[in-house]
Amino acid sequence: MAFQNLGDKLQGVFKKLRGKGTLSEKDVKDAMREVRLALLEADVNFRVVKDFVSGVTEKAVGKGVLEGINPGQQVIKFVHDDLVNLMGSTQSQLTFSSKPPTVYMMVGLQGAGKTTSTGKLAGILRKQGKRPLLVACDIYRPAAIKQLQIVGKTYDIPVFEMGDKVSPVTITEKALEHAAANSNDVVIIDTAGRLHIDEELMDELHQIRTKARPQEILLVVDAMTGQDAVNVAQTFDQKLGLDGIIVTKLDSDTRGGAVLSAKAVTGKPIKYVGMGEKLEDMEVFHPDRMASRILGMGDILTLVDKAQAAFDEKQAAELEQKMRTNAFTLEDFLVQMQQMKQMGSIKDLLGMMPGMGQPAMANIDIDENALTHTEAIIQSMTKKERHDPTIINGSRKRRIAAGSGRTIQEVNRLLKRFEEMRKMMKGITSGGMFGKKGKMGKKGFPFL
Repeated sequence: MAFQNLGDKLQGVFKKLRGKGTLSEKDVKDAMREVRLALLEADVNFRVVKDFVSGVTEKAVGKGVLEGINPGQQVIKFVHDDLVNLMGSTQSQLTFSSKPPTVYMMVGLQGAGKTTSTGKLAGILRKQGKRPLLVACDIYRPAAIKQLQIVGKTYDIPVFEMGDKVSPVTITEKALEHAAANSNDVVIIDTAGRLHIDEELMDELHQIRTKARPQEILLVVDAMTGQDAVNVAQTFDQKLGLDGIIVTKLDSDTRGGAVLSAKAVTGKPIKYVGMGEKLEDMEVFHPDRMASRILGMGDILTLVDKAQAAFDEKQAAELEQKMRTNAFTLEDFLVQMQQMKQMGSIKDLLGMMPGMGQPAMANIDIDENALTHTEAIIQSMTKKERHDPTIINGSRKRRIAAGSGRTIQEVNRLLKRFEEMRKMMKGITSGGMFGKKGKMGKKGFPFL
């Protein structure tokens, strides 16, 4: 996961600071030396690191901080706030043209994830009520057009293409005419990339920009390329003019320096980050939330956003009613699990909880396949068995285990846990765990 090493090291530094009742100027400088090394190892731009450490140190040793209450906590707050400022202070949203269609031009080098990001962006905008059109202008890379068509089909978004024999400028012109005729209010152009930046590439992009007059030009960069991603962003901005950056592959084992350096070096905001393969894994970039994740403070707001996107409001209300009447079934449990899977991996979701930073997560053994195994067991049951698990006898268990490819012990374990969960729900909703005024009572905790 991105920032894992950086997060581990920064949290280690802060643990030392919290453990001291008072701090000397030497304590701060020693801590900031470790912060500096951690940032450099994460491939953050050298000048950015120098300015960052200097700014935090100046605040920490001044204004009576060292003589104040909880000086360690105050230093940590300075680091958090400066990290937020470094990455752009506030969320930078996409802008829309006053006269449709709004055109976005996607640029970047080959292998950065540009085509996939193009499709994901279109999927996000479609969820917002837009009618996007994808335009295949990469006529050079083998199967690039086919890849965009597959991505478009995945998200149910139309793709405009004219093959690989027509110039990208002509394709752009015809695509805009097509969008106007078909009421597409957003046009996203997937342009060609190269393994490196050259004059031929830039000349073509200039021509497309002139023809399309895009509302925004978005650069897609691969977080795994580290500091090189920032250099690419600088060059593209100088030669083409950028409006925003999308950083991909932050779910990989990457140092993440591009995210921390890009805004400071280029002045261009990061608008989205890719955290996985699914549509919901491309997240709007919030500097404050990312800073909290890095420092192990959790990211409850993003967790809530994911839950709201994954869970149907009507279904949630129905499930609540079933829980209150003790009518919650394995069928309902299956629906909940499928919605949970849409939110992302269990480890990523737990990592967004406060106090569940990288060091804490390292001590937790998470079986990411557990939900899939449970889902397979429930799907191997008949509808009657899902609604009334008490009828599941030995022969039924053997059939369910064989059908799901799991063991009878796993089937037994699922049934036992489900029954325990139903009892817990009954206790909560009947006032056993919470009293009439909503206060926690001992009935919900039999060991008290």
